[in-house]
Amino acid sequence: MRILLVEPVARKAQETTWHMEKAGFTVDHVNTGHDALGMLKAYNYDLAVMDMRLPDVDGYEVIRVSRAARVPTPVMVLSEERAATAKVKAFSIGADDYVTRPYESMELTARMQAVIRRSKGYSEPTLRAGELELSLDSREVTVHGQNVHLTGKEYMILELLLLRKGMVLTKDAFLNHLYGGMDEPEMKIIDVFICKLRKKLQAAGAGQLISTVWGQGYVLRDEGGAGSHAPTAAIHDACGGFLTCGCVADVRPALKKPRNTGKIE
Repeated sequence: MRILLVEPVARKAQETTWHMEKAGFTVDHVNTGHDALGMLKAYNYDLAVMDMRLPDVDGYEVIRVSRAARVPTPVMVLSEERAATAKVKAFSIGADDYVTRPYESMELTARMQAVIRRSKGYSEPTLRAGELELSLDSREVTVHGQNVHLTGKEYMILELLLLRKGMVLTKDAFLNHLYGGMDEPEMKIIDVFICKLRKKLQAAGAGQLISTVWGQGYVLRDEGGAGSHAPTAAIHDACGGFLTCGCVADVRPALKKPRNTGKIE
C-alpha cells in the first residue's frame, strides 16, 4: 500500500517513514502543503498521513482543497493538539482519522491499515479470492492454507488486484502503485510481474484468477472469466527470458513529480 507522508520536520519524517516501511507500506514524503496537494491530485495514494503544522499553508486548508477537488485519498491527521475542537474541525473538512502525538508506532500502523480497509470497503484484514488469502497485517499469501512466496513487487500487485477485485486496472495504475510516479521503468515490466505472479499462484493451486482485458489491463476475479485464457505469445522479458502467458509489451515515458507553482488551488 502506498502512503503519502506530509511532515515538515525531517527527524519526525525519517522516524515515521521507518516505522511505516517496517510495517510493509511504501512511503513518499513531502514537507510542504503545496507539494502535498500536487501529489494528491497527480497520484492515487491509498492514504495520506499529514501533520497540520506546515511551513507554507495550513494543513486543514490542504485537506479542504483536496476534498473540493474530489481527491478520494483518505487522510489521517497527526497532531500534538488534543482538544476536541481540533479533532471536530479535522473530521468536518474531510479527515478520516486523527492521531495525537505521542503515539505508539504499532497503533499508528494498525489504524492506517484500518482506514485503508474501510476506504476499500473491507472490514477485516484478510482479502480472499477463491482459495487465495492475503493478510494485510502479516503480508502473507496462502493458497489452500499453504504459504506462497512472492517478491515485494509481486505482493504489491496482488494486493492492489484484491483490494479492487472485479475492477479492470490499467498498467498506469500498477506503475503508480509500485513506483508513485518516481523513476518508473517501462510499462512492459507490469507484464513481467503479472506473468510471474500468475505462474506462482497457478502452481500453488489458485487457478486462473488474473484475467487479461485486452487493450485495457488486468482484473482479478474469484473464478476465471472471459478473457482469462489469452492467446499464447512468446515475448522477451526484462530478465532475458521469454514469457508465455499472453502478455503484451508496451512502453511509456516516466511520470515526473508535479511542479510547485507556489499557488494552492
